[in-house]
Amino acid sequence: MYEYSIFCIKESVAKNYFYKSGILYRFIKEYQNNQNRKDLKLQYDYVTNRFSKNALISHIDNSCRKHQISIQREKAHIQLYKNQKLISLHISEKHLKFRCESLEDAEEFLFPMLRQFQPILFIIGNNIENYGWMSRMPYSGNYYSEQVLYS
Repeated sequence: MYEYSIFCIKESVAKNYFYKSGILYRFIKEYQNNQNRKDLKLQYDYVTNRFSKNALISHIDNSCRKHQISIQREKAHIQLYKNQKLISLHISEKHLKFRCESLEDAEEFLFPMLRQFQPILFIIGNNIENYGWMSRMPYSGNYYSEQVLYS
């Protein structure tokens, strides 16, 4: 089984690091390996938003009912079942951790729920070197439609 962590990144940080995801990945890994470092903790708190457990659980419950996904819940731990596929999700204050057989399973029925709840999410593999944004960067309105990028 693969294990991944999902982080809610602040919009201002996401705008600056959307195309620099390797830097964000290395920073989060460094923080995970050195959580006792105060400087990393301050930076981590600046970069990430909190997950509202109650709001997220309510959103997942509603989405599961709509899409015929079976759910078992115990406090901040949720198990989702669909078509003999299982995703185990744990909700922490600053990140989500989930396990699945394949990322395709998560893309099928976990990620759509999370994208509706929060559009700016960054995912990293905990037991494999895999990382990236779960969605495209939302249009910020800072660019004109007539602008063209030349290479």
